[in-house]
Amino acid sequence: MAQQHHALSSQESYNPNHLLDILLGKMQLKNDAALSRMLEVAPPVISKIRHHRLPVGASLLIRMHEVTGMSIRDLRDLMGDRRTKYRLSDAQGRPKPEEKAAQAAAAAAAQQQAQPAQQSTSQNNEPSSGNYAH
Repeated sequence: MAQQHHALSSQESYNPNHLLDILLGKMQLKNDAALSRMLEVAPPVISKIRHHRLPVGASLLIRMHEVTGMSIRDLRDLMGDRRTKYRLSDAQGRPKPEEKAAQAAAAAAAQQQAQPAQQSTSQNNEPSSGNYAH
């Protein structure tokens, strides 16, 4: 089985083990299993992070912040993540052409359904002839 590395692991300064070791000491925990319980993640998550097969994600960083009270910036510094900006490519977040067409069709259908409803509402607002018995 080939070992997969994530993009951040190619940075020379990136060392999530340092972060995990600091957390073990700060929280006075004996091992990674205790750390995984404290962070409420499965033990294999910690193992994968230690072996550079999984990056420390945003949700885990937030959990570490909640448990330790350390800032996100400090936690990122401890693992050697020195990036200051995160840039998304132009393609990220854009709908695919087929999704765009489906959205346009759905919007047109919704608009057509709204027009008859508006017409019937305006007809109902006209004054009635008053055929009421008193």
